[in-house]
Amino acid sequence: MTKKVGTAGRFGVRYGRTVRKRIADIERKQKANHRCPYCDVLRVKRLASGIWQCKRCQTTFTGRAYEV
Repeated sequence: MTKKVGTAGRFGVRYGRTVRKRIADIERKQKANHRCPYCDVLRVKRLASGIWQCKRCQTTFTGRAYEV
């Protein structure tokens, strides 16, 4: 991984700069901690596409694919 592209560095020089930058932005959003709509704490992580779980109150709920 590199500083500029982050997790998209695994693609090396393939697919073009714009595509790798888009992937890096999306993955940065989806891997970040999000705010729980039930207990209002930054402990929500993504389980699968559109499925989120709060690590504090153990609530599982649906949302958008990359963000709650």
